[in-house]
Amino acid sequence: MLIYPDDIGGSAHLTKLRLDAVLIGAMPQAGRLSRRADARYEGGSLKLRPAFRRWITAGRRVGGCIMASYHLSVKTISRSQGRSATAAAAYRAGEVIACERYGVEHDYTRKAGIEHTEIFAPDDAPDWCHDRAQLWNAVEAKETRKNSMVAREWEVSLPHELTADQRRDLVVTFSRDLVDRYGIAADVAIHAPHREGDQRNHHAHILTTTRTVTPEGLDAKTRELHGQSGSEEIKAMREHWAELSNDALERAGQSERVDHRSLDAQREEAEREAAGASDRGDEEEAERQRQRVEMFDRSPEPKLGVAATGLERRAQRQAEREGREYTPVTERGAAVERSREDRSMLAEARDRLDAARGVYSDAREEGQSRTSATSEAWKALLERSKPREPEPEPERSETSDRFAELLARSATKPTPEPEAAQPEPGREASATLQAMLEAQEREKAERDARGELDRAESERERQEEEQRAAREKRELEEAERQEQEQEAAKSPGRQFMDKIKARDERIAQERERGDYDPWDR
Repeated sequence: MLIYPDDIGGSAHLTKLRLDAVLIGAMPQAGRLSRRADARYEGGSLKLRPAFRRWITAGRRVGGCIMASYHLSVKTISRSQGRSATAAAAYRAGEVIACERYGVEHDYTRKAGIEHTEIFAPDDAPDWCHDRAQLWNAVEAKETRKNSMVAREWEVSLPHELTADQRRDLVVTFSRDLVDRYGIAADVAIHAPHREGDQRNHHAHILTTTRTVTPEGLDAKTRELHGQSGSEEIKAMREHWAELSNDALERAGQSERVDHRSLDAQREEAEREAAGASDRGDEEEAERQRQRVEMFDRSPEPKLGVAATGLERRAQRQAEREGREYTPVTERGAAVERSREDRSMLAEARDRLDAARGVYSDAREEGQSRTSATSEAWKALLERSKPREPEPEPERSETSDRFAELLARSATKPTPEPEAAQPEPGREASATLQAMLEAQEREKAERDARGELDRAESERERQEEEQRAAREKRELEEAERQEQEQEAAKSPGRQFMDKIKARDERIAQERERGDYDPWDR
């Protein structure tokens, strides 16, 4: 049976066989996607029926099954990177700042998408700390080394489920907590999503000083954010940001939640919870935790990066001007595109599988037999699988035609077999889905292997070139050393005669050029 990819944009690489296998595994009990499927198709929200709509997140039970986006990263701004605090502050705030140290003016007043800017400092800080130009010029003047770290940036993703005021309050609370915890100054800039990017990408840049702020001005460095202690502090602040975000979502009446932990940590917790629920005999809770395990058993989406994002956006604009279809121009862009296409396809398949499971569950609760409930589930699944556009008509497989014929027969002649004699449907289909996913994993492994071979070949050529250059350098040094040894081995008389000979040759050359002067010695 075939799922038509009517809602899956840009998934032309998905074959009919793969879609057949997805739908064949749609029957109850056997319809759950395997862990390997989630490992291949990362992301996507699995919409479960009401019995599976709660689980533990961020250390507590929350409603809803959609995970909001979480991001908090800490970066440093250092002179060794060729960067300055004045330029970073001007860019993030969209203002003009004259850098007194370098004698340049950073003007970013034409930058769009800046929703809010504000500076926070300790209560006893000098007044000039609330002036952006004075603050960051003072930071540059305080640092004397050529490789000084002049600022630290906290970049956070804001839940798009919140309003603009709620997002601003969330950032303000976190910024004040940073100031109170470390005694530093924080320069906040909230940015709207880029016009060519994901319109849910609300985020904030919090530029903080690397020194504490006292009534006298900038003081000692914040050493607690360096080394091993710095790692622990950042972990604590990541957890604190998750707590603040979840509190804001809860106050806004949203069911989404965030979790600061890695996917591996969340999966391990779900596995422990599932094992504990099974030991207690709570099968409903165990199944709920197994769903969490499947959700978290996946790989993160590859990070595109600033440079690659710029290249991809330029390529998109160029494709639009030329009236052609956009294709990624970077290796990372292609990897992200494949990941998103696969995730979109799997999310659509999950929605359809969930619809079939929901119809099956409702039919069973109404007292229908397994056969009748299965028939209703197939009807719902076929209805959702119909293409939205009649033209062009997608090619249907032989399996699809046979299942349609069997469905028509079951609708006219219900099978009177007893309920207990009905086998659990979908076991073979699940095995087919597993085989499909294993084949996809093998293809991915082959692509990775080819990439590794190419990188290994490039590395080998680079090493050979370095070895050749080093060998030539050694040969040259050896020749110079032998020449010096031969010169040192000559007798004083021989050395004197060589000097006389060299002088005569030089005089002869000057006479040939006509610029010989016997007194110019």
